[in-house]
Amino acid sequence: MDDTTRAPYHPGSLAVQERVGVRAAAEHVGRSIGRGIRPVAAAFLEIQPMLVIGAADGDGRVWSSLLTGPPGFVRATGPTTVAVRGGVPAHDPLAAAFPEGRRTPVGTIALDPRTRRRMRLNGTATPTPQGLSVQAHEVFSNCPKYLQKREPYETAHPAPPGPVRRGVRLDEAQADAVRAADTFFVATVGPDGSPDASHRGGNPGFVRVLSPTELIWPDYAGNAMFLTLGNLVADARAGLLFPDWTTGATLQLTGTARTEFTPEGRAVRFTVTGTAETPHASPLRWSPPEYSPANP
Repeated sequence: MDDTTRAPYHPGSLAVQERVGVRAAAEHVGRSIGRGIRPVAAAFLEIQPMLVIGAADGDGRVWSSLLTGPPGFVRATGPTTVAVRGGVPAHDPLAAAFPEGRRTPVGTIALDPRTRRRMRLNGTATPTPQGLSVQAHEVFSNCPKYLQKREPYETAHPAPPGPVRRGVRLDEAQADAVRAADTFFVATVGPDGSPDASHRGGNPGFVRVLSPTELIWPDYAGNAMFLTLGNLVADARAGLLFPDWTTGATLQLTGTARTEFTPEGRAVRFTVTGTAETPHASPLRWSPPEYSPANP
């Protein structure tokens, strides 16, 4: 299917929408998905100091990664194109995922904790001398549900990213960080190989650590699209990103996920197959959160 005839939902998302009984609502929300980057969206991107990107590495593992820069490092360069200055940091698991001369499918999300606004842009990325150029296939905004409000503050001399600690399971400190998290990002892949990057938020403890290789979190009511859960119907691969808003560290997990439907509600169970922890991965520092009033 070419870009101009791309449907808003694939069979996986449609199946979940039908099961939950939100097809009509999803059809309405799906009309907001477009290819073009409107002026308000371009203005939003240009003031952001961070962007989350999801993609598969050379081994097919899916990761969610944090890109940062001064406002303007992400900017629309045309009605369907975005330039990301700097690209993916050399220490990141996705650093080698964008070879020269190839278009790599990506999902991105720009989230502004200052205003509780977020915008998703999915498409393909190609390397440039300055970083990455992203050709948009889908552009849309999401509601502010479950977004914690934070204010940025300056650090005089932010430390450079530390050595990346890689593993195949969570250690106790990493498990504690997951338990304390109020926000994480999740990257998934659709049946045609197109990634999507999304946000999950809640009060600390909403992500439970069942073992060093297994997490579970509730799937709260959202915009009825079920893009993430729909992708998992077709492809179990997923990548999680837990940012430490105070220190700038990041914890990235790759593995597989599945949705569990019970009378009490939906939950997503994630199996860890790889970890990457980077101290001071981000130079940004943020205030303690003002929790979303939507958090259960």
